[in-house]
Amino acid sequence: MDLDPRQLRYFLAVAEELHFGRAAARLYIAQPSLSNQIRALENALGVELFERSRRKVELTAAGRALLEEAPLALAALERAAERTRQAGAGLAGTVRLGYAPMAGYETLGAVLAAIEQDSPELTVLATEHFSSEISARVLAGDLDAGIALFPEPMPGIRSSLLRSEPLALLCGKDHRLADSDPVEIADLREESLLLFPRELAPGYYDRVVSACERSGFHPHIRTFTDPPPQAMVARLQAGREIGLPPASFAFHTAAGDRRYAASRVVEPEIRVDWSIVWSARTRSSAVARLLEASRRCANEQGWLLPPHDEAATDASNPSAQVITGSTGRAEG
Repeated sequence: MDLDPRQLRYFLAVAEELHFGRAAARLYIAQPSLSNQIRALENALGVELFERSRRKVELTAAGRALLEEAPLALAALERAAERTRQAGAGLAGTVRLGYAPMAGYETLGAVLAAIEQDSPELTVLATEHFSSEISARVLAGDLDAGIALFPEPMPGIRSSLLRSEPLALLCGKDHRLADSDPVEIADLREESLLLFPRELAPGYYDRVVSACERSGFHPHIRTFTDPPPQAMVARLQAGREIGLPPASFAFHTAAGDRRYAASRVVEPEIRVDWSIVWSARTRSSAVARLLEASRRCANEQGWLLPPHDEAATDASNPSAQVITGSTGRAEG
């Protein structure tokens, strides 16, 4: 059975006024038209809603039941309409956002806060994945967007630089380097260095190894996988190994737990880039809202200093423009 919302509103007016003439005046319609609409509603429901006489109009038992339910039904319809309008404007909907493990300690939180401020009706389902997996998952449709360290370039994936930050030393408080700040790369020559396996974060791995080799040595690497941040932190406490995570993660960990120490790394400084990636095929206004909020977040946090070209690019075509200022839609 399809109920006409207009007829429900007419019914409520008559039920509140208990007078067809006053209800018609309130609704700015002719009384015969109102009477016909109420009769049509009664026919649709198969019950009489009002007892009518020359002197008065009263609700029947069925009418009293509808008086309780009709406002709820109309409110639900209005909520559905409003959510639909918001979704069409990119203010509502759901975005499946993947993020690399160490983004979850500062970068992800700042991005989510910006999205909440800009589009509070937008639901973000954030799940953790290795950086090497994120682009492929976006391309396969498992994710709508992702935050990754040096994301895997591939045709059909668009990316925009979100944050550039240095790596930092993270170690147990009893390690010989715990009180050194800054630490030079050459000081790590004899250390056992915990890193992601190269296949899980090749850009990050290669950046660290290259910096060590420029300082005259090949690092002694030990890898950890499951779950990456927790596995590294637990092993560092023993004091036999060190980590070189992004500075946001290192200093967050040391500030929250006195068993660890974090230091700047220099000579050379090693910088890593976080990028946000999405499918070139997307037409989702919700994804466009996510990208806009992420860009604003990066600017306000100073994540892109020194300045970088923020134009988002196709991995196979660095000159491709993919976020339009006029519509805010992700295009491609």
